[in-house]
Amino acid sequence: MSRAYTLLFDDYADWELGHILAEIRRFSKIDVVTVGFSDKPVTSMGGLRVIPDKTISQVDIEDVLIFIIPGGYLWEGDYPRDVIDPFLHRLEEAKIPVAAICAGTITLANAGLLKNRKHTSNSPSYLSKINPEYSAKANYVEALATKDQHIITASGLGSIEFTMEIFDELGLVTPEMMKTWYDAFKNGIYPEEIPTDINHD
Repeated sequence: MSRAYTLLFDDYADWELGHILAEIRRFSKIDVVTVGFSDKPVTSMGGLRVIPDKTISQVDIEDVLIFIIPGGYLWEGDYPRDVIDPFLHRLEEAKIPVAAICAGTITLANAGLLKNRKHTSNSPSYLSKINPEYSAKANYVEALATKDQHIITASGLGSIEFTMEIFDELGLVTPEMMKTWYDAFKNGIYPEEIPTDINHD
């Protein structure tokens, strides 16, 4: 079975991954694999120290169900584009979903994956400030999260909506469960009865 991969690096925004990684494992029993630019330990913004399971060069594309990119200050400066850009292009060519939130969307813009796709981020000006060559403003959507052609993007304020878009892209839960989950975590409505029909299959 394919697994969910997430990229980790020093000062990654750990809270942006909290909902989706936990729910992928809880609802589907799919394994989560952490990936780093190297095999050295990284420390999140919240101080969590993690040793990546693999480096990007060790990832077998055929094993990737989805690749998730959190935000972090790394993306607003210099980062190993010679490593991540070709990898993202391989995922795109294989039509493997890629999900990026907050500053993680910068990597998709820089790699050219937002062209001709609806997308969102923290704001259009945020993307163009970091990347003056960003030219996909016409496809920018004023939403906390959106998806188009296997690419999922979200604002740093939209971790709940980010999770919902990934649920939908992967078909992890039924529409009833999605509504129950959203009402609970977004609106604070504790479900009187938890739906038992989790997977579509």
